[in-house]
Amino acid sequence: MADLRLQIIVASTRPGRIGRSVADWFQPIAEAHGAFEVELVDLAEVALPMFDEPKHPRLRDYEHQHTKDWSDTVARADAFALVMPEYNHGFNAALKNALDYLAIEWAHKPVGAVSYGGVAGGTRAWQLLKPVLAVLQMTPVVEAVHIPFVHDHEDDEGRFAGDDVMAEAATAMLDSLHRTAEALRPLRSDLATG
Repeated sequence: MADLRLQIIVASTRPGRIGRSVADWFQPIAEAHGAFEVELVDLAEVALPMFDEPKHPRLRDYEHQHTKDWSDTVARADAFALVMPEYNHGFNAALKNALDYLAIEWAHKPVGAVSYGGVAGGTRAWQLLKPVLAVLQMTPVVEAVHIPFVHDHEDDEGRFAGDDVMAEAATAMLDSLHRTAEALRPLRSDLATG
């Protein structure tokens, strides 16, 4: 059994989103890869309010139960795959809000993108997000799954159905996430004991 946990975070929270369907396509690929225990985390279900903690997240002195629960969720992960839309050439507010709630819990963990959108496939959102991830001491991997014209890949029942190229990109990203999670393990251990 894999001893590293990958969290697939569904970033879109809006009604009618395709993000959950994209995550449902990616999750079995991640599970079959075998390097991680895989957990799906849907921000629509987490339902965080706009950031409302009175103290800075680096202190980990949380007042609200929703923050404590979110902290526990993120803390148990070793790596992340962000299933993220592109809104107006950028990342969506729900994802930024979820990241802003915490600090230490994100540190020294690799992160990859399963991004989607129109012609750019979410690449602009992913590039804009990288400085935020760097401040949180996360490590974005180069390999990614970028899905252009995402609605062109829906089946007759409206579910996302990725092609072989996307599946190969997903495997390459998972390989990189695994290598990086292993390399960063000592830093995460130092945080847990420090």
